[in-house]
Amino acid sequence: MPHTRRNCVTEWSLESGQGYADPFNDVTVDVAVTGPDGAEQIVPTFWRGDRTWTVRYAASAVGEYGWRSVCSDETNADLHGREGSVTVTEYDGSNPLLQHGAVRPSQNRRFLEHDDGTPFLWLGDTWWMGLCRRLGWPGDFQALAADRVAKGFNVVQIVAGIYPDMDGFEPRAANEAGHPWDDDFTSVNPEYFDNADHRIHHLVSQGLMPCVVACWGYYLPQMGVEKMKQHWRHLIARYGAYPVVWCVAGEAGMPYYLTKTREEDMAFQVEGWTDLTRYVRETDPYGRLVTIHPRSTSREEVNDTSVLDMDMLQTGHGDRDSIPNTYRRAAAAQTAEPRMPWINSEVCYEGIGEACRQEVQRFMYWSCMLAGACGHTYGANGIWQVNGRAEPYGPSPHGMSWGDTPWDEAMQLPGSAQLGIGKGLLERLDWSAFEPQPDWVQPHATQDRPVAPYAAGIPERTRVYYLPRGVWGVTFTGLEADTTYRACLFNPVNAAERDLGAARGDADGAWKIPLPGAPLLQDWVVVMDAE
Repeated sequence: MPHTRRNCVTEWSLESGQGYADPFNDVTVDVAVTGPDGAEQIVPTFWRGDRTWTVRYAASAVGEYGWRSVCSDETNADLHGREGSVTVTEYDGSNPLLQHGAVRPSQNRRFLEHDDGTPFLWLGDTWWMGLCRRLGWPGDFQALAADRVAKGFNVVQIVAGIYPDMDGFEPRAANEAGHPWDDDFTSVNPEYFDNADHRIHHLVSQGLMPCVVACWGYYLPQMGVEKMKQHWRHLIARYGAYPVVWCVAGEAGMPYYLTKTREEDMAFQVEGWTDLTRYVRETDPYGRLVTIHPRSTSREEVNDTSVLDMDMLQTGHGDRDSIPNTYRRAAAAQTAEPRMPWINSEVCYEGIGEACRQEVQRFMYWSCMLAGACGHTYGANGIWQVNGRAEPYGPSPHGMSWGDTPWDEAMQLPGSAQLGIGKGLLERLDWSAFEPQPDWVQPHATQDRPVAPYAAGIPERTRVYYLPRGVWGVTFTGLEADTTYRACLFNPVNAAERDLGAARGDADGAWKIPLPGAPLLQDWVVVMDAE
C-alpha cells in the first residue's frame, strides 16, 4: 500500500503485458482517486516509455484514499480496472509549499495565498530555458537555485522544453536526453522529461514554486490544438501533483518572428490558447492556479478572461523608457474587471542592452508592488536564455543576440538581491491588506509623471512609500488627526534602516521628513507604523 504525507508526491506505475505500436497516441490511462470525504479526482497518467504508465498523486488532506484505473482500451486488464489504496499522513517538515499547500487567488481576488490561507508574496525568477543542458544537472541548476533561495525568491518561471527565441528543436534546446518531442510532434520523448523531473523536483524541495510554461505561443500553429492538448495532458500528469502554477503559453498571441502570415497566426493563437486554457482547467484534478504569459497583458491573450486566475503583464525592456508603459499597464490591471491578482511577469531584464541596471530593477519592483501587484518577476539577461561560458545562447531567429553574459555572472547582478530585500521588508508587514494610496504623498506618480513617489498601505495602521528621487520636496499627506506613526527610512539597496521618530500630521494632515543631515541622493522607502 503506497504511503505519503499531505501535499507530498507519491507515484506508482501500471505495466502492460500487451504492446502497442504507438503507445503514446494509442492509449490513455486515468486513475480515479476517491478521498476520505468521498470526493473523486480523475488523475491522468503519463506514458513512461515502453509499456509503462505512471500516476503521480498528492493529497491535500490526511486519510485513506482508494484508486481505480480507467484505460481507453478497456480490454487491457493490466491498465483498466486495477485498484489500490494510498495512506496519507500529516506533513511535518519545514518546506512552506508543503506546509501550507499550493497557491491560489485570495477571496478578494487581490493577492495570492496558500491553500491554508497563508498569504504568498510572489518573487519570481525567469529561467525560460532552465531545462536545457547548458544549465547542467546537478551542479549548475542546484547552484542557481541555492542563490535564489538565499535571496528570498519563491517562484521560477520555466518552459517545458519548447522554447522561445528559436525555430523548433535546435540543438541548443536539448537536455541530456535530447528534445521533449520528436521532430514532427508525433510523440513525447519520455527520457527528456525524466531528466526534467529531477530539476522540477529540486525546485519544489527548495521551496521554489515552478511556474510551468508549456511552450512559446507561436508553436501552436505548428502543433495544432489537439496535439497541444496532448502536451498539456502530459505536463499535468507529470507535474500537477507538485505545488505548481500553470502558465498556458509564453507570449501566447505572438506569431513566429519571421512568419509571413502574422494576422492569421495571431487570430488562430488567441482562439486556440483560449480553448487550451479551458482544457487545462478541465484536465487538472488539483485546480492549480492558471495564467498565461503575454505580449502586454494576459487578458489580451484570450477571448474569455474567465479562464484566467491571474493577470500577467509584460511592460518592456527599454530601461527607463519602459517606465510610462509600466505605470499605465499596472494602473489598468488594478482596476480591470473581472478582478484578479496581477504581477509584472517580464520587465527590463537586468543587463539587457547593457542597461536596465539595479536602480531600474528597484523602481519596477516598488512601483508595481505599491500599485497593487501581488508580487513581481525578476529576470537577468544571461539566465533566461542560459548563456554558458563556453556555449553562449547565440543569435535569435532575427539574427541578433540579446547578450553573452554567462548565467553564473548574471546570477550575481545586484538587482536580484535588492528585490529580495524588498520582499523581506513587505513580509514583515501586513502587505496582503495593502491598497494603493497615491494621495498619501505629494507629488505622486501619474501617467504624465511616473517617476514620482508611490504609496500604499492600511489607513490608521501602516503606510509604505517609495521615493524614486529621494526625500527632498516630498510631503506625506492625509495623516489621520488621531494617529501617531513611527517612521523609518529604509534603504532598498542594503536594508539599512534609520529611525525618523514620530510622524504626526499638521493641521492639514501633512508631514515632512526632518533632515538634520541629508541622506544619500537615491531612491528610498519610508515605512510608517501606527504607534
